[in-house]
Amino acid sequence: MARNAEKAMTTLARWRAAKEAETGKNERRPYLASECKDLPKCEKWRLEIIREISKKVAQIQNAGLGEFRIRDLNDEINKLLREKRHWENQISDLGGPHYRRYGPKMFDAEGREVPGNRGYKYFGAAKDLPGVRELFEQEPPPPPKKTRAELMKDIDADYYGYRDDDDGILLPLEEKAEKVAIQKTVEDWKQSRASGQEKDVEPEEDIYGSDARISSDAEEKQQQQQQKDDPMGLLGPRFTAHVPVPSQKDIEAALLRKRKLELMKKYGIEDDEDM
Repeated sequence: MARNAEKAMTTLARWRAAKEAETGKNERRPYLASECKDLPKCEKWRLEIIREISKKVAQIQNAGLGEFRIRDLNDEINKLLREKRHWENQISDLGGPHYRRYGPKMFDAEGREVPGNRGYKYFGAAKDLPGVRELFEQEPPPPPKKTRAELMKDIDADYYGYRDDDDGILLPLEEKAEKVAIQKTVEDWKQSRASGQEKDVEPEEDIYGSDARISSDAEEKQQQQQQKDDPMGLLGPRFTAHVPVPSQKDIEAALLRKRKLELMKKYGIEDDEDM
């Protein structure tokens, strides 16, 4: 079998080398994208890198290549992706299209990025390698803590509970609890009354007693007051009230009794003079 040196000396090999020199196909890609100042050549090198990435992404799908070969392919793909970004930046600097802004992310979408390790992606069978699967199962890092100023932006009247009654939930619950409490109190009172354990209630004072007795007492008091104010009778007769005039205490007691009667009627309690 002929050696490489002998193969290179064949007529076909020399003719092919000459044609490549004429067309410029044997030109090597610059190591740094910033060294190329020609926009068409930058586009050419970018397309070449994309073809290489496509070829290696197709190869890495085969899980039978072995762990070491899969890891090498994954590293080469990530290296080519970084080189492609450098060429895209150079193209945009030379006035060409902004591929990173508007172009489709055809290769970035096929790889998965490890949480917390920005930039490095795993493709194909590399995502199932020992130790890599555990990286994807980890929880993402917690979000950064908010500052005191950011927390104060969310504080309003609701934070201090000033508008709790406006939600339409608290008031119905309070009314329901109030009805239950009143019903329970009434039932307890009925049970204690039926069992004879009700405490003795002092009889209320009859503020509407004998009209004659109240009228005479009132007239007598007015006459005594008139004699003190006008002993000579110069001011003439004073007005005399012929009906009982209740005091503030009597009015409060009457209102309280009226309220008791309304509650008894509402909850079906029989009227009792001892209440």
